[in-house]
Amino acid sequence: MRPSPVSRSLSAKLLLLTVLFVMLAEVLIYTPSIARFRLAYLQEKLASAHLAALSVEAAPDLMVNKALQRKLLDHVGAHMIDLIQPDARVYMLSAAMPPRVDATVDLRTAGTADMILDAFAALFRRGDRVIRVVDRSPRDPALRVELVMDERPMITAMHDFSGRILGLSIVISLITAGLVFLSLNGLFVRPLRRLTQAIVEFSRDPENAARTLTPERRTDELGVAQRELATMQDTLSTALRQRERLAALGTAVAKINHDLRAILSTAALLSEHLGESADPEVRRVTPRLMASIDRAVELCGQTLSYTQDGVLPLDRRPVDLAALVDEMGPQVLAALRPDGQRVEALWDNRVPPGLCVPADPVQLARALANLGRNAVQAGAERVVVSAEAAEGRVLLTVADDGPGLPPRALANLFQPFAGSARAGGIGLGLAIAREILRAHGGDLRLAETGEAGTVFTAELPGAIESPASSVPD
Repeated sequence: MRPSPVSRSLSAKLLLLTVLFVMLAEVLIYTPSIARFRLAYLQEKLASAHLAALSVEAAPDLMVNKALQRKLLDHVGAHMIDLIQPDARVYMLSAAMPPRVDATVDLRTAGTADMILDAFAALFRRGDRVIRVVDRSPRDPALRVELVMDERPMITAMHDFSGRILGLSIVISLITAGLVFLSLNGLFVRPLRRLTQAIVEFSRDPENAARTLTPERRTDELGVAQRELATMQDTLSTALRQRERLAALGTAVAKINHDLRAILSTAALLSEHLGESADPEVRRVTPRLMASIDRAVELCGQTLSYTQDGVLPLDRRPVDLAALVDEMGPQVLAALRPDGQRVEALWDNRVPPGLCVPADPVQLARALANLGRNAVQAGAERVVVSAEAAEGRVLLTVADDGPGLPPRALANLFQPFAGSARAGGIGLGLAIAREILRAHGGDLRLAETGEAGTVFTAELPGAIESPASSVPD
């Protein structure tokens, strides 16, 4: 797997998102800050105007000459100043020809939202305006100050303030992003990259133990993920090695199957002649010998079939379950017990007539025969087969009155070569039956087992209305 470009890596995305979030936070901080800056600027002008207007009170006859008025107004940055006292006296400073006022800003009634909107409106306003500012004096709230001033110097100061805020925001965002990036890269990104690389390398060669991830000593979620991945890799490697051994076993069985069956056929032919012997003891043991040979042939056939089947090819068509169960009864009861004696049991078909499922009749018959033979060979005297349709599925139940499954069989019930419930078995009957049902989209489960008997439940695809019967030859 080729590494992702830097621009598309998790680290780059993390750095970019951190910068964006910090800048967003700075914007949220800047919004009230610029409004506060404009208010402070105007209040500072009003305080200066208050001090300048007090010079009128100190002048003879409350009259200030024009040259001094000009200096005071230039110092404040205003065209006209009015200081209104509680007794309605007005101290006024004014230029010879004050300009026309374009707008009035009354800070006494302005709310927070108004201040923010007015600040942003001023920031993006083109041209110059003359504004009249009215507020209580910052020096003495009992006095009211009014001044007429140009708006452009205030806007220039606001632009300078915004530039400083922007530069500071960029520096803070880069420092914060760098610290967050270094922290998260060490805590998360680098371990995730190592985890991803381990998965990629293991997928290329899952049987190589050197590809297994060595987990770090972490107690967080990444540590848990690393340990679980290492465990999964070990389990999968073991399963793959076991599959290779089973494949080798299947190949070996396939190679020797023909010769072994020929040898067993010869032994069976010779055993038939033993039944004609005059010795009564020879005639007595001959059926058991024939049963053992037949069982050996059956085991060879089952083993070869399991190793060669792979994914079962299915020839689906409507199958009448009741007819199929009737057909399988004689085959199941024709089985021999491990001691060579014929099975003497009752095959009880309780499947409703006309109940059909879309299935491969040959494979389904094979699964049903395996379940029935397991029951009668384990000692059951009665096998009851029933079925019912429920919620678009068909549940086929095979119940017997045998002695139940031993604990060693329950531990590996559906495991091939490990789940046999009787001596001489190889544990393929249930494994093959379950594989067939899963290939149909269903499943095979052990419903219950005990001294009263064993019940298996087979789940099959939904019933169909067609009553057409399809029973294997």
